[in-house]
Amino acid sequence: AIDIFFPDIIKEQNRELRGTQRAISRDRAALEKQEKQLELEIKKMAKTGNKEACKLLAKQLVQLRKQKNRTYAVSSKVTSMSTQTKVMNSQMKMAGAMSATAKTMQAVNKKMDPQKTLQTMQNFQKENMKMEMTEEMINDTLDDIFDASDEEEESQDIVNQVLDEIGIEISDKMAKAPSAARGLPSASASTAATISDEEIERQLKALGVD
Repeated sequence: AIDIFFPDIIKEQNRELRGTQRAISRDRAALEKQEKQLELEIKKMAKTGNKEACKLLAKQLVQLRKQKNRTYAVSSKVTSMSTQTKVMNSQMKMAGAMSATAKTMQAVNKKMDPQKTLQTMQNFQKENMKMEMTEEMINDTLDDIFDASDEEEESQDIVNQVLDEIGIEISDKMAKAPSAARGLPSASASTAATISDEEIERQLKALGVD
């Protein structure tokens, strides 16, 4: 509450000080006017030879000048007070800014608890390591799968090549067979099939395939 109302108090005091300064200036102007009038009266009495009147007016003039000097002193004091209030107002603004900054820092420090922050960083590192291990395991598994697939494809290519070679030889032999064989009964066809199987076995043994 003090922080809220203090600027208003400063403004009110400055307003009062400015009013006081104006009042003092008016009083000084009035004293200067009276001072000139007394000086004229003293000169007038001196011309007429009225010494008692001159002494009395001179005393009044001395008092008036003292009062005028007091107005300068008071005016100087008011100016000093006004300056001090401005300085205090600036200091209170800085104090308010520092207070707000301190509250912000306090709130941030509460959110950024060193222990919690350290724990968070450790958890992140731990989970990151787990993720990297999982990714590595998945990659290894995929590599094994694709490598196995490649081996199967390579083996299949070899088998296909062998069978193609056998098929080509069988086709060649079948092409050289008498054309009349095509018209033999089914029993003769069965015999040709048996010969063909033997030929296949022979070719496989030649290639080292049991």
